[in-house]
Amino acid sequence: MAFRLVYFGTPGFAVPALLRLIGSAHQVVAVVTQPDRPRGRGHKVVPEAVKVAAVEHGLPLFQPTRLKDPALLDALRALQPDLGVVAAYGRILPTEHLALPRLGLINVHGSLLPRWRGAAPVHRAIMAGDLTTGVTIMRVVQALDAGPMLARVTTNIDPDESSVELERRLASAGAVVLLETVNRLANGHAVDEEPQDERLVTYASRLERKESQVDWSRPAREIHNRIRGLQPWPLAAAVLHARRVLLLRSAVDAGDAGTPPGVVAGVTPDAIAVGTGSGTLRLLEIQPEGRAAMPVRAFLSGHRVVAGDRFTPVPVTGP
Repeated sequence: MAFRLVYFGTPGFAVPALLRLIGSAHQVVAVVTQPDRPRGRGHKVVPEAVKVAAVEHGLPLFQPTRLKDPALLDALRALQPDLGVVAAYGRILPTEHLALPRLGLINVHGSLLPRWRGAAPVHRAIMAGDLTTGVTIMRVVQALDAGPMLARVTTNIDPDESSVELERRLASAGAVVLLETVNRLANGHAVDEEPQDERLVTYASRLERKESQVDWSRPAREIHNRIRGLQPWPLAAAVLHARRVLLLRSAVDAGDAGTPPGVVAGVTPDAIAVGTGSGTLRLLEIQPEGRAAMPVRAFLSGHRVVAGDRFTPVPVTGP
């Protein structure tokens, strides 16, 4: 049978799963996404990716400021959904929503639960130096990402992969396993629901602006993971020649130049080598304050950097 689905999602991560459901035999009868909010330096109101996709496909769209709004609950209830699907919606759904679809809700989560429950699982996996991750389809319960698991798919994390790149891969893989799970449920096939092992739980807290600070006394590999994991926000940052620069791409050298942490060990046409607490980090792509991102080669064409120069911490204010 074909299901009537209500879809809860907001950012780009949630779009591939929505599009795969739209192209399936099932019917997406409504999309619920976060209200439009000002973003960026200009504080322009820009619609999130799920809203754009829903509008393009002519789907009924809800952007509630209050999830417990009786009008919203009545409208969703009147659609008589069989199943709800959640993917990076951005808010915990109240009990009233869990009972709306006759078969409850399932969630597309970007980690191998119970590792990395919470808001930033892809970023935290990279920053922790995890070698593998994946996507878990789980049943939504009131506790944060704590429901039983219906399906999982695993992938390796490339040692130079950014969180943006990894999240894109996980979104595509999650869309596939989600539709497989929905099809099994719709066709009446038995779907095992495996409880999560509470002893293995870790939490992926929301990223904060202050985390952009680079501690050069840490090992090169750890800083490299931080640079990869803090994309697209808040981005790793440091000060060079009294100007703030964002660190976008790096590589770890096996050897140790014996240079103090934060001090430039050497400069090549394509990289700036910086000493760390253990090993040397080569900066390959940076973004000077007020400028576009650029390869280090382009940066060096207009900025003189020599061995002995120092990267210092950026003063960070606010969350």
